[in-house]
Amino acid sequence: MAERFSDLGYTTGYLGKVHYGTEDVGDRACPPHHGFDETYYGLAGQQQGRLNYLRHSEAAVEEYGPEAQWRMAVQPMLEGDDRVELNGFLTAELGGRARSFVDDHAEEPFFLMLAFNAVHNFCWQLPPEELERRGLPVREDWHDADAEPYLEWYDGAISPNLEDGRAYYLAQLELMDAEIGKLLDRLEEQGLAEDTIVVYLTDNGGSTCNYGNNAPLAGTKYTLAEGGIRVPFLVRWPAGGWVGGVERPGLVSSTDLFPTLLAAAGAGPDRWEHCDGADQTPLLTGQESTGHEALHWDCEFQWAVREGDLKLRWADGQSSAAVGIRRTEHAEVGDGLALYDLAADIGETTDLAAERPAEVARLLARHRAWRAEVGLDPEALPPVPTPV
Repeated sequence: MAERFSDLGYTTGYLGKVHYGTEDVGDRACPPHHGFDETYYGLAGQQQGRLNYLRHSEAAVEEYGPEAQWRMAVQPMLEGDDRVELNGFLTAELGGRARSFVDDHAEEPFFLMLAFNAVHNFCWQLPPEELERRGLPVREDWHDADAEPYLEWYDGAISPNLEDGRAYYLAQLELMDAEIGKLLDRLEEQGLAEDTIVVYLTDNGGSTCNYGNNAPLAGTKYTLAEGGIRVPFLVRWPAGGWVGGVERPGLVSSTDLFPTLLAAAGAGPDRWEHCDGADQTPLLTGQESTGHEALHWDCEFQWAVREGDLKLRWADGQSSAAVGIRRTEHAEVGDGLALYDLAADIGETTDLAAERPAEVARLLARHRAWRAEVGLDPEALPPVPTPV
């Protein structure tokens, strides 16, 4: 997306967490190497998938030790390919840099991706004044020198064993929300609010091991229940007719951002026809559209297909992946095949597979066809009962 916006004359910026895999400095996964002009980021793939909220320095790396510096994610941040240190609250740093980016580029087209690491574990990493204001105790990170093995310590650092866990989580959420509010205010102050597209999106549902609460949805991050895959997806562009304060019913995906935003910026369909996303302008402007006809998820040990309000979901609850999630995250991925009508049962409480076998067969066939379309073996699906 950044490369395409650059082609259209936009200045591009990336701030925050990066996690595409085991990326290293200089890899294409790093923002400076896929189209972003200005960058300030941390490589979570080098730090067990997370960024520390408070410490990013060479001194911290030395203090924590070889294993803990990785697990507690205290490596320096990066500007371009250069390591830079931060001893301060990362959420506030990202918010401040976002406002500065808007100020610096208020007179030209810009594209900014702001990827907060909040609200990831470990949420007790709050500024001292915030802990004091909320009456919350200081909790220490894990260090190599600690006598307790990391996995034992980790189990006490997540739900349901972390005292004050929900309060830490809500504090991090409130502080992130405040930074988003300041950024929206800055757009207003610069006279940019009407003609700036704002998108708020999360990468997955809340992590219940981190004291997220997805009610009334079932499941959590790591699962294909609605609590794992249905996310907040908010957009606003007054000048383009994307008005706030309304809901648009339809199946949409984050992959739709690529064509939708490029279309809004004036690019032609040739710039996105190769991708899986769809231009959702008709849906966002209230025209007749229901988004995608179907959406698919497939993680080998679990898969799901959604068509309209019907959702077919399968998981191997005894697989090594499911066992690992159950052991370390206290989360269940499910076990076996189930069919849900989300219009009547958003919490996925009632399995309809036995009473609606024809729909099970149809959705299963649809998922097999999708696997073939994207280059996966359609016959490699785990065995599931196919009704006659």
